[in-house]
Amino acid sequence: MIEQASRIKPCKHSRRHAQPATQVVRCGVVGAGNSAHALSCYLAQQGHHVYLYARRAQQLAHLGPSPRLRASGQIEGTFPLSGAGSDPRRLAQECSTLFVCTTATAYPDVIEQLAPFLHGGHTLILFSSKLCGSLEVERCLLEAGKPEVAVIETDALFACRVQSDHSVWVRGFKGWNLFCSPRPFQTHTHRALIQRFFPQLEPAQNLLHRGLTDFGALAHALTVLVNVNSVDRGDPFLFYYQGFTENTVVLLEQLEREFQNLAGAYGCSLLSASQLLNRYYQCETGSLLQAMRSVPNYRHSQAPTTLSTRYLSEDVSCSLVPAQQLARLAGLESPMLDSIVAMASVLHGIDYRRQGRTLEKLGWGGYTAQEISHWVND
Repeated sequence: MIEQASRIKPCKHSRRHAQPATQVVRCGVVGAGNSAHALSCYLAQQGHHVYLYARRAQQLAHLGPSPRLRASGQIEGTFPLSGAGSDPRRLAQECSTLFVCTTATAYPDVIEQLAPFLHGGHTLILFSSKLCGSLEVERCLLEAGKPEVAVIETDALFACRVQSDHSVWVRGFKGWNLFCSPRPFQTHTHRALIQRFFPQLEPAQNLLHRGLTDFGALAHALTVLVNVNSVDRGDPFLFYYQGFTENTVVLLEQLEREFQNLAGAYGCSLLSASQLLNRYYQCETGSLLQAMRSVPNYRHSQAPTTLSTRYLSEDVSCSLVPAQQLARLAGLESPMLDSIVAMASVLHGIDYRRQGRTLEKLGWGGYTAQEISHWVND
């Protein structure tokens, strides 16, 4: 039950979100960051029972014995939780549907913690899985002896930020997005479950279609590198509104072409980046720069103030590395992908080409491009 009057502010897309749940589900939310807080409030607002799980107990210490979360902005209200803690056994016992809201780089560690307590009645839904995240998790589950656990992936659907008082400010919803599982037949099987929570989601053409339809994967790392000195100095600027000029946006447009070529090589097609932003947030659909500068939510998006940002570590490791390797396998030139991966590797002192989400980690080591295309489309 919701403790006090709460609501999702009515905009064209979010009205669909405000519908009450047709069937109450006991949901586990794995994570303690921005998306985990916003998703917990969203699910509780729908009437579901939400258990918030963090791998480290101190991350939830502020919740106390009667855990509740408070949200403002697009979601408003105070939302009691059914529980919160760091015991994976209790999480698995109480909840059959588990939303994983950690960074994508943490997936192997998360599965290592959860797998001993999972069974075929559980479904994992990955938020912001990046490229082929559900396949990586599926392989981790297989190695842990739990191949029967279902895995679905989508993108992070909230633009949000946890505030100093531990409330979460939800400044935007993505009014549209894709979901999938590793194989098309699995995607079809799980459609009813994920659309129960998010009716605006649509099935992806295949696994690569889902992972490449991600504006963060396209823009995050490159925007940091284009503004590397400002980020390193901690100079304030609006990440999307001011991150590019009419001259430098050509770099982003070249990377977009590489994404589109990669999608085509593996049997799918992408919306243009400006169309994608319009489907997300409603904006102008002229040039890419116009689109970025007209997203209402982006007027609040400040740039990171350090190069130790997930905009490099997560997006390079979990999106751009597998994209680069898939491009090479298909015989595609990818100068922007190659440059971004190389520069991020140098700046962080990490060989992301070896330590990132490689084809070997996905179980595709030794596959040809044609074999992978058949795999994701059959």
